[in-house]
Amino acid sequence: MADMGTEGAAARRDLAVRAAVEQGIVGGADPAPPLVCLLDVAGIRASAAALTGAFAAALAPGTPVLHAFAVKAAPLVPVLRLLADSGLGCEAASPGELALARAAGVPAGLTVLDSPAKTEAELREALALGVAVNADNRQELERLDALVAGAPSASPIGVRINPQSGAGAIDALSTATSTSKFGVALRDPGAREWLVRAYLDRPWLTRLHIHSGSQGVPLALIAAGVRDLHALAEEINTAAGRRQVDTLDIGGGLPVNFASDEETPTHAQYVAALRGAVPALFDGSYGLVTEFGRSLLAKHGLVLARVEYTKTSGSRPIALTHAGVQVATRTAYAPAAWPVRILPYDAKGAPKTGDPVAQDVAGPACFAGDLLATARELPPLAPGDLIGVPDTGAYFFTAHYGYNSLPRPAVHGFTLTASGGVRFSLARPAQHVPAIVAEAGGALRDALLDP
Repeated sequence: MADMGTEGAAARRDLAVRAAVEQGIVGGADPAPPLVCLLDVAGIRASAAALTGAFAAALAPGTPVLHAFAVKAAPLVPVLRLLADSGLGCEAASPGELALARAAGVPAGLTVLDSPAKTEAELREALALGVAVNADNRQELERLDALVAGAPSASPIGVRINPQSGAGAIDALSTATSTSKFGVALRDPGAREWLVRAYLDRPWLTRLHIHSGSQGVPLALIAAGVRDLHALAEEINTAAGRRQVDTLDIGGGLPVNFASDEETPTHAQYVAALRGAVPALFDGSYGLVTEFGRSLLAKHGLVLARVEYTKTSGSRPIALTHAGVQVATRTAYAPAAWPVRILPYDAKGAPKTGDPVAQDVAGPACFAGDLLATARELPPLAPGDLIGVPDTGAYFFTAHYGYNSLPRPAVHGFTLTASGGVRFSLARPAQHVPAIVAEAGGALRDALLDP
């Protein structure tokens, strides 16, 4: 079995880059594609096993647990199918994501629907399918009252709370602030009492949900939110005089290390933090649901792009590549919060060496901020070289941004063969120009002209 550690992952990556060039999946010159995205299948399976194993080792025997992958992190049907084959379900936050989960063959009983703005039609569909639903607010709960009364459902239903436990390092990803748009604000005046009464009045409410973690949020803060969730469940069940709340959906949001190949924090470290903060979570009293995304996929994705031109401006060397805002949107618009590593390769796909020079690595889009790196110390890049952008398997190229009508690149999964070769499997085809025209209303070109 291939080494699943840091060194093994890096070795697989370099083998895949060379093989991608040799097999014409990407290249330093036309007609080979100038941009491709790769997913390490063995790495994804290893992360899924690490997650399920960490919880299995800590939970009381027989505790029901569902690990639901956050579809938004990598909304690709083959990825969802791969994770389902590894024992994971799906957490969807839109009708489109729910449809992707169904297309991947994920059973309704292993699917959770979350969103702060579900329509009545979305709720009705989820309840008809038996998909678990987490209500975001009081008005949604009132809408569910009518739907549940009108048509009995097998769907487990809960309420999302905001523990208001504080922000992490990235404001836009901090979901547990005092004014977060998500969930019922637990510390607002009267909110806790209202929540307890809401459950007592609705025997069909059997879950509680939280999602207070994300990139930039430390483990201690995530664990504090889960501790608040558990305490509220205990309060509700005491008031009800029975085990009305039987499942805690503790969300996901485990941060990822983007500075090196090391996977830290690990899912085992996350479990250890939870055991320290709320040990009763693991005693079997409650079933558990998790909703991890980035921590399962990020480290196993790689963008590969051709250096098309190089030049100097104001004495600064600049490499113009085909990877930019369309595959690394957050990096282009918020580089301080989302820095990426750049791995240089030569035109044959071999790691490039040489005395480092401070240079910018720019994308193809027509705005000045379309940069992957600024003044980055790298071996001098030349036309035909390739740059790799690792750690991009979640929320990067899987969530394409169509600025300048740049096409979606192909995504290939890769595995190592028994003979040491690399086998690629297409997970998403490249988008071609006619498809861009069609999406932009090409068949409706006269629609706005006067009749």
